[in-house]
Amino acid sequence: MSTTEKAPGARTETPRGEAIADWADGRLGIYNFRFLIRKVFPEHWSFMFGEIALYSFVILILTGTWLTLFFEPSMAETVYEGSHVPLQGIPMSQAYATTVEISFDIRGGLFIRQMHHWAALVMIGALCLHTLRHFLTGSFRKPREVNWLIGFVMLVLVTLEGFLGYSLPDDLLSGTGLRIASGVTLAIPLVGTYAHMLLFGGEFPGTDIVPRLYPLHILLTPGLIFILLTVHLILVFYHKHTQFRGPGRTEQNVVGEPLMPNYTAKAGGFFFLVSGVLALLAGVAQINPVWTYGPFRSDQISQGSQPDWYMGFLEGALRAMPAWEFVLPGGYTVNMGILIPAVIVPTLMAAVIALWPFLEAWVTGDRREHHLLDRPRDHPARTAFGVAFVSLYLVLFFGGANDVLAERFQLSLNAITWSVRVGIFLVPALTYIVTKRICLGLQRRDRDKLLHGRETGRIRRLPHGEFVEVHERLDRAREYSLLARQDYKPLPAPLPEHDGVPNPQGRKEVLRYRLSRWLYGGQIAKPTPRELTEALEHAAHAAGAHASSNGHASPNGHAPSNGHAPSDRQLEAGEREADQEVR
Repeated sequence: MSTTEKAPGARTETPRGEAIADWADGRLGIYNFRFLIRKVFPEHWSFMFGEIALYSFVILILTGTWLTLFFEPSMAETVYEGSHVPLQGIPMSQAYATTVEISFDIRGGLFIRQMHHWAALVMIGALCLHTLRHFLTGSFRKPREVNWLIGFVMLVLVTLEGFLGYSLPDDLLSGTGLRIASGVTLAIPLVGTYAHMLLFGGEFPGTDIVPRLYPLHILLTPGLIFILLTVHLILVFYHKHTQFRGPGRTEQNVVGEPLMPNYTAKAGGFFFLVSGVLALLAGVAQINPVWTYGPFRSDQISQGSQPDWYMGFLEGALRAMPAWEFVLPGGYTVNMGILIPAVIVPTLMAAVIALWPFLEAWVTGDRREHHLLDRPRDHPARTAFGVAFVSLYLVLFFGGANDVLAERFQLSLNAITWSVRVGIFLVPALTYIVTKRICLGLQRRDRDKLLHGRETGRIRRLPHGEFVEVHERLDRAREYSLLARQDYKPLPAPLPEHDGVPNPQGRKEVLRYRLSRWLYGGQIAKPTPRELTEALEHAAHAAGAHASSNGHASPNGHAPSNGHAPSDRQLEAGEREADQEVR
């Protein structure tokens, strides 16, 4: 065969897929983004909350676009003549009439409407859990403070977006929620009346509120969320993903799955799983049946009116606050019964969440970059504070359902209200104490496992008659994870003066010192290299004693009496790792 002839089966033309890729690269330069294809993402179940929120947002966009084709955002009055007999002949707004029409007369309308509502609830819930996960693991620290603020603003906007969409049908329940919003707006000093006129176009309820909320719900707020979400994901790519401590994981690398094809395949499957669950909820779990509430009338309200769960804390705060108002000189009335629970308390709660990364960095003076996460038990004060914050939210949430609880459980409404008032102060304090004690107990348990091994549940009788439980040494990966925990220590006490000169920053440094003692004080230290060495030597001695007593050694190198007798090679490796960890 001559050199010009081609071998049998050799390719004679470029594969179609490669040709398409080359064509796209010549015009878009996609080959320059190959580093994104190999971007590594770590694996942990808690990372899925952010994905659930993202996929729910995609479902919201798709279902919301479909609903805009049939919904009419008008408060013009009409008489219902549709297929739902109980509402026939009743005057109502065009917004309510088209909502009922979507539910009963348009094929698949009720399914899409309920899927849209369920997706909103799931997205807000996933974002709350996602934020809590970041808080408890410390992923908000440098260099991710800005991304934390972006996520917080997204949470606020998504909550606002849910309230806007909840208010559009103009039914009796959503109208009650708007009436509360009207009262809260009017309670804001100085600017409240102007803001109310701008929002409602006049006295409540007016005829402009639904047409004004509609563009905010379908255009402005989703657009802002989309922009912030894009920036948020870009920063995740730029900073690289955080990960929990473990073998091979450092502040300079990420251990996990590449974006293509592993992570993309998993993410695609998870998207369809989330979509399927939302579709199942929409098909079997009824939500927001507006036809049972009827159209909104300002002179009516239904017993047991409850907002969506994410607004329950605001409802509970309003119900728990006693009536309190006073008149300023000039006849200006300040309604503290609304201003405190509906404006001041939510603002303070939001400020604590948003500013926590900067507060912790100021208290600790920590300016290092952090890419490894803490376990919640590794930071007892922060974890206890986060859980106490959640407990306060739950107390207010159940306070918003005091009438439902009183009816269902045959309890006194006043007794429930007073329980909520007391619980606002008592429950977070008790929750903080209990949570911190649990974290410290878990730290002691981890220390004990490192020094004495894990309990196996097997009981052995020693030659002199004593019964002991057999312990086994932890596997090396688990030991590494426990030893890699960072020991946090409070700041040293500031000096009141130096060479007889008072410290000009004395008060500020004393405040930082006290806060750092609250944040980092009282933690259980990891075993030192000397303690680990002594524990290993003791385990080896116990294993040798048992082997001499029964004539043979344990096959896995662990002592039958305490289960902590490694081989000489394991001993040396453990000592080296302990020394390296301390250094």
